[in-house]
Amino acid sequence: MTSDDAMDMDHLQRLADAFLGIFEEHRCDGRSDVPIGSLSLDDAYEIQRRVVAARVAKGERVVGYKVGCTSRAIRRQFGLVEPIRGRLIAPHVHHGDTTLDWRAYHRPAIEPEFVLTIGRDLTDEVGDEASLIDAIDCVSPGVEVHNYRFWLGEPTSQELIASNGIHAALVVGDRKRKPQGLDWEMEGVGVWLDGELAASGIGAEIMGGPLASLRWLVNHLVRRGEVLRAGELVIPGSPVGLISVEPGERVTARFTNVGRVEAEFRGDR
Repeated sequence: MTSDDAMDMDHLQRLADAFLGIFEEHRCDGRSDVPIGSLSLDDAYEIQRRVVAARVAKGERVVGYKVGCTSRAIRRQFGLVEPIRGRLIAPHVHHGDTTLDWRAYHRPAIEPEFVLTIGRDLTDEVGDEASLIDAIDCVSPGVEVHNYRFWLGEPTSQELIASNGIHAALVVGDRKRKPQGLDWEMEGVGVWLDGELAASGIGAEIMGGPLASLRWLVNHLVRRGEVLRAGELVIPGSPVGLISVEPGERVTARFTNVGRVEAEFRGDR
C-alpha cells in the first residue's frame, strides 16, 4: 500500500467515524478534510460498509437491504444513473403496529414501503419477473423512518450512500401476503397522518414497479460478489416522497391488497 493509499483509507475511516456518530448521537463531531462530494461512489459504499461493520461489532444485526433513489427525478437531482442501496439493521426493525419515540430520530420523515421477505438465496443475476416472484416468500406493508438531514453541506449522492440512505428504522406490518397474483405496478399505496390522507401513489412509480427495483438490487449485489440471502428483508423504494412527522402524529400506511401498518410517534421536541 502506498502512502497515498494509506491517506485515502485514513480519510475514509474518519468519515466512517463521523457517520457512526451522526447515526448514534445525531451530531457530527469529526470529518475528513476531503469534501465528501469528491469521493467516488465506491468510496461512499466503503464508508457505509465500515459504519455497518462498527454497528454489528456493537451487537446489532444486518437483516436485509433497502433500495433508494428509485425515481428518475431523484436520480437526476443527485447525478445518479442508478439507484442506491443500504442495509436494514436490527434492532431498528419493528413488527406490527408500533409506538416510536420521536426524539430517537433526527428530523424524522417516513415513506410507505413494500416489505419483501426473500425465500431463497439469489446467487446469480436475474432477468425475468417470474424468477423474482418465485424468490419472494411473502410481502408485507411497511413504513420506513429516516433521519432527514444532510450534515456535510449540500445533499450529495456520496453522503446519501455513506449515511446508509439516511435510513433510521423500519416498521413491518403483521400481514404476510404471497407475491403470486399481485398487480405490482397498480398496487395502490396511501399514507395517512392522524387520519388525514397525506400522499398516495401506485407501485409503478417505483422504477416501473417493485420487481424492477428488486431485480436491480439482486444484479447490483451479484456484480459486487455479494448475495441476497433467504430470510432477508428488502424494501424496494416508495411511490411517494418523504413525509416529515411531528411529535404525537400517527402514521398509517395502507396498501390495496398488501395490508396496513401503523406507527405512532410519541414524545416532544
